[in-house]
Amino acid sequence: MGTILIDKLLETVVVRGASDLHLAVGQPPVLRLHGRLVRLETKSLEPSDTVALMKSITPGRCQQELQERGGSDFGFAFGDKARFRVSIFKQKGNTGLVLRQIPNDLLSMEQLGTPPVMKELIQRPRGMILVTGPTGSGKSTTLAACIDWLNTNIDHHIITIEDPIEFYHHHKKSTVNQREVGVDVMSFADAIRAALRQDPDVILVGEMRDLETIEAAITAAETGHVVFGTLHTTGAQGTVNRIIDVFPTNQQEQIRTQLSTSIIGILSQQLLPRIQGGRIAAYEMLVVTPAIANLIRENKTFRINSSIQTGHKLGMQLLDDHLFRLWKDQVVTKQDALIKANMPDQLADKMRRWESGLGTEDADEEEEE
Repeated sequence: MGTILIDKLLETVVVRGASDLHLAVGQPPVLRLHGRLVRLETKSLEPSDTVALMKSITPGRCQQELQERGGSDFGFAFGDKARFRVSIFKQKGNTGLVLRQIPNDLLSMEQLGTPPVMKELIQRPRGMILVTGPTGSGKSTTLAACIDWLNTNIDHHIITIEDPIEFYHHHKKSTVNQREVGVDVMSFADAIRAALRQDPDVILVGEMRDLETIEAAITAAETGHVVFGTLHTTGAQGTVNRIIDVFPTNQQEQIRTQLSTSIIGILSQQLLPRIQGGRIAAYEMLVVTPAIANLIRENKTFRINSSIQTGHKLGMQLLDDHLFRLWKDQVVTKQDALIKANMPDQLADKMRRWESGLGTEDADEEEEE
């Protein structure tokens, strides 16, 4: 019963274009469609249903991990229709599952609307590029598009370290080796250190979760590799602070210096529902110039936002400015833009000025220091 049902459910996810499928005891299966949760018109799941569904798709090692640790994550392919990233867990003694659909077709950087300067950054010979944002904001999709562009256009050796592997990349102009944590290698930090002996040009670190991983990633960026990393932070300014805060106080000054020379760009993103249906990403883009490197080194990160604002000729933009444009162009609603804003009060004020006819394109230029 488990397999028949799971195939039917996954078919529904693919056909309806849902991003996630939630399976929990005591309610019918739930889809996330364009950011909203929708219950399927079927019976509520019993404890035996979620166990059967879980067993029908979960590898043995993950079932064991669920028993021992209360949860596990893995990736699996639904024929050639889609891939899913699956998280299984215990809740109130029962089994729960969340399946995130990973589209088979890689979207291009143009289709995603990634800031154009990103293409220049990923071609640099070395340095760290961070893609940040909350869970479900499309970080993996953006990184996959960057890797695919490099793979198509440049003869690199690309190593990805993921947990689990999401998008599958085939060798094109580049050679792409993808390593899954827990299957191919024990930890992110181990994999980064090993990668340095594997003649890479580009290393993608799926998640920079802990001090050891961040340290290994910074070292890799310093020694002449391009390193892509992701963090669950919002905004470029917050990202720099977050990395530094992971380290003990006595190491922070040294890390500031290392970051100021190794980070070359930070892309921070949020995903919003489009008024016309579907979703769109809003981006904040920081390009690290010598002046911004100085701010990082001197612990003046609070001034990064105003540097982004004055750096639009270099391809930089603040998230809230992008949200303002999306709202003004009637792509997203005011409410959705304000929910995702870094400084909702300031954005609301700017929107009010615009509506009353006082606003100009550069309404925020006067907020300069």
